[in-house]
Amino acid sequence: MPDDSLINMDNETHVDNEDHDPGPYFDDLVVGQTLQPAPAVTIGPGEAAIYQAICGDPLATSLSHPLAEAVTGQPGALVNPALVLHVSIGQSTVATRRVIANLFYRGVVLHQPVRHGETLHTTVEVRGLSELRRRDDRPARGLALLGIHTVRVDDGATVADYERCAMLRFRDATTMTGHEDDLGAVALDIRLDDWMDRIPSGWDPTPLSPVTVEGWRVGVRRSDRLRDTVGLATELARLTQNQAPVHRDPTLGPEGRRLVYGGHTIGLAQASLIRMLPDTATVLGWQACDHLAPVFEGDVLACHHTLLDEKPAAGGRLRAVRVEVDSERDGEAVPVLDWRVVTWGA
Repeated sequence: MPDDSLINMDNETHVDNEDHDPGPYFDDLVVGQTLQPAPAVTIGPGEAAIYQAICGDPLATSLSHPLAEAVTGQPGALVNPALVLHVSIGQSTVATRRVIANLFYRGVVLHQPVRHGETLHTTVEVRGLSELRRRDDRPARGLALLGIHTVRVDDGATVADYERCAMLRFRDATTMTGHEDDLGAVALDIRLDDWMDRIPSGWDPTPLSPVTVEGWRVGVRRSDRLRDTVGLATELARLTQNQAPVHRDPTLGPEGRRLVYGGHTIGLAQASLIRMLPDTATVLGWQACDHLAPVFEGDVLACHHTLLDEKPAAGGRLRAVRVEVDSERDGEAVPVLDWRVVTWGA
């Protein structure tokens, strides 16, 4: 007996060519709006290994399970704080699928360490909108200030919160939204006293003490002689669930080149910073972070570090560092990142 499902199959075939375009675009957003959350992400040794292959961060507490337990006094391997933030940022791209560029991060605070096997969930709130002046030589665009809040699903504890400012396309170029919010300024000065209570409670930095840092005086700028090449950019975007097409499709980037996710540059910058400060136990947060120019796959990056301040804290040392990153293009060093970060270690 013939299968009825196969009868008249040609006559019943329907092809739907409508593009799926979920947005949001700038003109879809409203101040106070909370975006539909992205899936929660569990970070385990697989994710950590892929991240390590991409950025090569030598942060000892995230590489050595025994060292992590000796420093923290708790069982379990630690997730690199940069990977924690990459996952958080990737989850926040539910708001920035139509991003042109991410301009800055500010007030990035890591409240809790994350261990292998723990799961992160992120919500995104629209905190401000400002339409940019129209120009004939570019599509309509606007700036969206986003508040990001990431929690550990296992116990509901806040892991990270911060703001970032993204430049987004319009869905309808004829729309005039009237948005002109003051998105505020990024505070560049780091007051280490404000970071004292961010040091993880009960951690002991003495297992890191044998790794010494030669006298680095406040105000001195040191350049990392190990430059690094940006590679596996799409893999990092996929690993962290970054949904912005501009990081995957070269036809959407400047001059037909795929735009590298800005956090990729930050990841390589942190790896360089840890080479300068190998006694680092963890990164506590980013005071400010400005993307100065686009980065592309294959760019060769050089990192320069200025120790802004340092003080004894919780049996170790609290440090504020400015990290500047250049990309070599046509024989010239083009500034691409200005990052102000706070660390704690031996």
